[in-house]
Amino acid sequence: MSLPENTTVLIVGAGPAGLTAALALAHHSCYDFVIVDAVVEGQNASRAITIHSATVEALASIDAADGLLSRAIKGKSIRITSRDSQIFEVKYDSLKKHSAHPYSLCIPQNVTELVLGQKLQSLGVQVERPHRVVGMKQNENDSRITDVSFEDGQVIRARYIIGADGARSIVRTIAGIGFSDPEGTNTDNLLAQMVFADVTFEPEPVDPLTLEGHLNCTVFSGKFFVLAPFGNHFNGELTQDGEPTTKSIFRVGGTVPLRNGEPPRVPPKEYIQDLINTHGPACITSDPSLNPIPVKVDQLVWSTRFRTHSAIADRTFTRFGAAIFLVGDAAHIHSPAGGQGMNLAIRDAVFLAEAVTKHIQASVENPDVDDTKLQEFADVRRARALEIIGFSKTLLKLASLTYDSYAWWMPCSGASIRDLILRFLGRFDYVQSKVAWGLSGLGRR
Repeated sequence: MSLPENTTVLIVGAGPAGLTAALALAHHSCYDFVIVDAVVEGQNASRAITIHSATVEALASIDAADGLLSRAIKGKSIRITSRDSQIFEVKYDSLKKHSAHPYSLCIPQNVTELVLGQKLQSLGVQVERPHRVVGMKQNENDSRITDVSFEDGQVIRARYIIGADGARSIVRTIAGIGFSDPEGTNTDNLLAQMVFADVTFEPEPVDPLTLEGHLNCTVFSGKFFVLAPFGNHFNGELTQDGEPTTKSIFRVGGTVPLRNGEPPRVPPKEYIQDLINTHGPACITSDPSLNPIPVKVDQLVWSTRFRTHSAIADRTFTRFGAAIFLVGDAAHIHSPAGGQGMNLAIRDAVFLAEAVTKHIQASVENPDVDDTKLQEFADVRRARALEIIGFSKTLLKLASLTYDSYAWWMPCSGASIRDLILRFLGRFDYVQSKVAWGLSGLGRR
């Protein structure tokens, strides 16, 4: 597929951030853009599953929320549990006084990308695939244009470049922007690596934790486990490359201590079963000593491993001829605690498109318009990313507490104190409302 030789805006990457940036530009009547992605359609995996209230609001502001609302499961709460009992529940209905969307949306990332991509297509815009960026250099004739070269030899000249090309961003690398943890590397983190999978069970588990609309987080002696029931809402999309199923699909995931070695790149069914039996909630284990009606992983639909480290770009805006911006994982990554990563990426993209459109309009009136507004925008969004990284690290620290006693003369532990406090505070609506507000993103759009 031939690419145009010139464009005002080039979006590199068609994940949630890139697709949202394209939709937001179109919403602001800016159609002189090209969006490219390095992979063919359908190669993106399940990954993130939660869209919070503030992100739904941001998508609604650019008329891009309806498709997701019609497909997603509306989340009612997040539960913090031990292996056999509930510790704390965050109910989203307290957000009704703050938002028209007092819930989270539970929807796998590949379905989110499909829905956003369909919305973009309805506007007459097609993602150009597969086109991998391999080089960028300032245009010889115009100091505010960058020549972007692709693996197949094609070149696009662009005035604005949005790097939404993931944690290993080639745009960030070529632009010479550093990417590191703001607090330095922490190699002792008990939750440094995780495994996630989409599975079916035989027999299908029946328990309050397996009801749709609730995300369950089990904490167990320095370990962290996630269970999210999908029902059969997304079976077609999740199994498109494998064996179809009519059974309910569940997202499961847990931490793997560094001392246990690195998990397989694509963990097999047996590995996932062992992970569940080791520190998953009792209702989905195959251990009869924990579960009166043992269940086993039947079909492994998808699995992956990843590290939970945090990193942020030294800057998310720079000049390399064109104005270059970083959004999504290209700009910042952090642990999945709190489900904030994709949400921040989408909101960044919505707000960035507005800033870029205003700058384009200003440059029509004054070709020498400076970058003050763009830099101010970038500084604000980077500060927000630092805040989110700190928030997710705090959640991780709480989850990583163990039940080991402090000392022989003090028979209590950090985890037992945490659980006691959470069980007590969970009785108060005010506390639940504050936690729901923090997770929703409404206070840190």
